[in-house]
Amino acid sequence: MRTDETLCDLESNGFIKSNFKEYKELVRRGKFVCKGCGRVARKKKNLCEPKRLYPKKNE
Repeated sequence: MRTDETLCDLESNGFIKSNFKEYKELVRRGKFVCKGCGRVARKKKNLCEPKRLYPKKNE
């Protein structure tokens, strides 16, 4: 699975359409949202401008 690229990069390369099952793994139980494009991902490294979706209790 190509998890070292952002979801924007994966979309521009056609990854999402051709590898939808793998894409679902990247977004399942999303914890971060991209402030730029609005995509949601489980890991912040997969987003261009990540922001925690659900702040930790001490934030």
